[in-house]
Amino acid sequence: MKKLLNTLYVTTPEAYLARDGLNVVVKTEEEERFRIPIHNIESIVAFGYMGASPGLLALCMEHNVSVCFLSGQGRFLARVSGKVKGNVLLRRQQYRIADDTVKALAISRVFIAAKIANCRNVIQRVIRDHGKGNQEQDLASASSFMELRQKQAFRAVSLDVLRGVEGDAANQYFEIFNQMIIHQKEHFNMNGRNRRPPRDPINAMLSFAYTLLANDVQSALETVGLDPYVGFLHTDRPGRPSLALDLMEELRPYLADRLVLTLINRKQVAPGGFINHGGMAIHMTDDTRKEFISTWQKRKQDTIFHPYFQENIPLGLLPHAQATLLARHIRGDVDAYPAFIMK
Repeated sequence: MKKLLNTLYVTTPEAYLARDGLNVVVKTEEEERFRIPIHNIESIVAFGYMGASPGLLALCMEHNVSVCFLSGQGRFLARVSGKVKGNVLLRRQQYRIADDTVKALAISRVFIAAKIANCRNVIQRVIRDHGKGNQEQDLASASSFMELRQKQAFRAVSLDVLRGVEGDAANQYFEIFNQMIIHQKEHFNMNGRNRRPPRDPINAMLSFAYTLLANDVQSALETVGLDPYVGFLHTDRPGRPSLALDLMEELRPYLADRLVLTLINRKQVAPGGFINHGGMAIHMTDDTRKEFISTWQKRKQDTIFHPYFQENIPLGLLPHAQATLLARHIRGDVDAYPAFIMK
């Protein structure tokens, strides 16, 4: 299994990335603030960046370290990676499956059924830990709804039908999201999922978490030799990593949604940690974003038991584990893609 290295998150807007030998150096106003050996990281994510030197980018490409640039609010801007070293036969088979609606549907059913199952497990966890009264009844009803939609996903006769099932499940899930918030309920609530831009703190954090997760999944797919831009469920669109969006569906509830709920319920984020842009958009402050990233990184170090590999792995390696299994399925080594279902 791949060794879990670090992702370097650069959150200072005026930071400049440079190279010194085999080290990545972060500078502000020409003064060195931080350095780390290139061998100790696997990717760099920079927010609101001032820039990066050509020498630094060359160093990263030589050592297969991807560099992702985001706006200060977490909107994707660009991603730089080295030469593609994946097996061309694997990618050709990936493209064949993407062009075969029957085979693409078979894999997509698993992605969406697993996503719905994991959404249901998030709900079930809240019922076990905090459910009571009307709240428990509403959550139990939503759980039953998700169970039905999960079965329908497995029986979907087309990609359009599958997308409809996923949409129904997502609407129900986010409709009861507020009821999974135990503390700070008066300050954190959402009226459905919204983005581009997010219009409340919960949606701001969800969008940010999904951006971080998409970057991790895309890196994992490139590592195993798959093309992250050619998916089975998400249609091709220039610049959109469709396969990364496909694979991250099953991981959203466990890695992203639960983290947002944890940050709110443990009061690691406060209502004052967000900026309201005249009611048109809500974004995190620098301090809130740093707390979010810190918690995200710490959680990656947690160990979980992977049911397919039958071994304990760091949570941060889950995207790599699933990308490996997807590659094995595409090669024909595994009959069906074994999605990850949280316990």
